[in-house]
Amino acid sequence: MIGTLVEWYDYALYGAAASLVIGPLFFGGLEGGQAVAAFATFAVGFVARPLGGVLIAHLGDRRGRKPAMLLTILIMGVSTVGIGLLPTHQSLGVWAVVLLILLRFTQGLGAGAELTGALTLVAEYTPPARRGFWTSLVLSMPAAGSAIAILSFLAVAGLGQEAFLGWGWRLPFLVSVVLFALAIWIRTRLEESPEYRAAMAAQRQRREARRTPLGEVLRTDWKGVVLGFMAVTGHNANNYIISIVSITVMTTYGGLERQQALTAVLLASILGVLLSPVAGLAADRFSAAKVMGFGAVAGALFAVPLFLGLTSGSWAASLGVLCVSYGVVLSCTSGPQGAFVANLFPTETRFTGTALARETSGALVAGFTPMIVAWLLQTADGAVGPAAGYMGVCFAVTVAAMVLARGRGNNPATPGA
Repeated sequence: MIGTLVEWYDYALYGAAASLVIGPLFFGGLEGGQAVAAFATFAVGFVARPLGGVLIAHLGDRRGRKPAMLLTILIMGVSTVGIGLLPTHQSLGVWAVVLLILLRFTQGLGAGAELTGALTLVAEYTPPARRGFWTSLVLSMPAAGSAIAILSFLAVAGLGQEAFLGWGWRLPFLVSVVLFALAIWIRTRLEESPEYRAAMAAQRQRREARRTPLGEVLRTDWKGVVLGFMAVTGHNANNYIISIVSITVMTTYGGLERQQALTAVLLASILGVLLSPVAGLAADRFSAAKVMGFGAVAGALFAVPLFLGLTSGSWAASLGVLCVSYGVVLSCTSGPQGAFVANLFPTETRFTGTALARETSGALVAGFTPMIVAWLLQTADGAVGPAAGYMGVCFAVTVAAMVLARGRGNNPATPGA
């Protein structure tokens, strides 16, 4: 889980940078369109995630979870430090933008299998009746990584505008090399789960041909992919609205200072880290589908109040709506998510199936949500209705998944189920 925390610190750094510095430093000539352009580069990483997820998950299902997890941390670390060293548009012109997009794409390749791999490993180490709680700890790590990333930007935000845009924003990216080394050290000490070793031994004993995991998933478990995609749709939209877009909304439409916006997201995200395991415990008690369904309904109903609070110009109101979104909505859709999606697939194809479901949703929903919401707010002159409507539709997809699941996702799947 520490490795996952480190990787998502790296990944969240770019989200914070997209809200604060990518626009003026790389798209300075796009007056009025800097935020949309910056969030478009943010989306590039998510477009790469399904490809990285499937390729690395193939390695994880065929050769073991450990080599796959080591590969993700190597890819993420190199690309994140590279972003911190990148010249800006003023120094390198259009090639700075090209290199930024390439590094962001590479970062997405690594992230595509990171959380999925950690969820798979933890799910296989824990008994099914406790998967909700233990996988919720993994799913609290992205929020924790985001909190640390925001804290690091807060530390350099006080340097002054010139120093911050000149060199201060690079420091959080460059410091990640230390965390990157720590994560590699942790990953080298991982062992394969007993469940995975048993599944591979049984397959060898039966002398079965090792089909390509992706082909096997699409042949026998495609319904699980669809359900998994739908299940995480509301969560993906909400997560990147409150962790990334909210900073731009509070500063651009609410008139808050940069430090105020960052502090609000930081405090609310800490609440999300603390309450996600509580939602995981509730999933073990009441079922993952029920807890996720509750969170999705709450998120749909709270969409309008969320945006009204973020655009109010009041720091207290912004903090309040973010705390509700992190503490109730995000916790309930995040905490049970690992158990629900992991249980949709058998051990032999769990890594690939989970990666395909989660990362396809990541590419189509999470990656484009910041750009879509920024565009909706811009074209509506700050009116919150269209953006809140988009959020409500995403949560409705999750509610539909919980209805269609009919018990799937609450118990481990068997091959071909």
